[in-house]
Amino acid sequence: MEWSTFGAVLLDLDGVLTPTVEIHQRAWEEAFTAFFSAHGITPAYTADDYLRHVDGRPRDDGIRTCLASRGVVLPDGDPDDAPGQATVAGLGNAKNARVAELLAEGVEAYPGSLLLLDHLATLGMPLAVVSSSRNTRAVLRSAGLADRFGAVVDGVVAAREGLGGKPAPDTFLRAAALLGVPPDRAVVVEDAVSGVAAGAAGDFGLVIGVDRGAGEPALTAAGADLVVTDLSELVTS
Repeated sequence: MEWSTFGAVLLDLDGVLTPTVEIHQRAWEEAFTAFFSAHGITPAYTADDYLRHVDGRPRDDGIRTCLASRGVVLPDGDPDDAPGQATVAGLGNAKNARVAELLAEGVEAYPGSLLLLDHLATLGMPLAVVSSSRNTRAVLRSAGLADRFGAVVDGVVAAREGLGGKPAPDTFLRAAALLGVPPDRAVVVEDAVSGVAAGAAGDFGLVIGVDRGAGEPALTAAGADLVVTDLSELVTS
């Protein structure tokens, strides 16, 4: 991997830097399972629903997409709707409350991801985190990564600035702009199919897929130029 040809690296968080994708999967499963059971929605929520409908998307988009797969449409509701209320916001708040509980138990970054971050730091490479999650800063603090990035573009920033969520490239483009680097000189690192597709749509210099379960064929089909199973594979001596 020849990093000197690039001017910035834009990394997703959950599943790329930290194993918090497992926290999100668990929280979504609990929230959707409870909601489906309470409202007689079938078929039951499965792990495949996370990969097909939720992974990498903004929270509300993931809820709408998953519900649409069951022919269900909910009103958006208000941001302060009670967890579990029959609105998109209520279902999202139920998931978010569970995430907060799980994050309180602590988060550790992937060792290979830390190795890459350390390597890029020695090169003076500008870095950004680009995540659909609204819990991004809390996760970074919990994992001890908060001071490693020159820019953070997350679900909070996207909502505030009206940025389209993945698979649209908007959040990655915003991160590159904040770092002062044109897209064709920036590297995107993603584990979600929707995130890889966002990188491809933005015409970035390189799109790296991290296979944490989506599968190399799916990541390649979405537009990954290179697929690895761990970020340590990207460290050069």
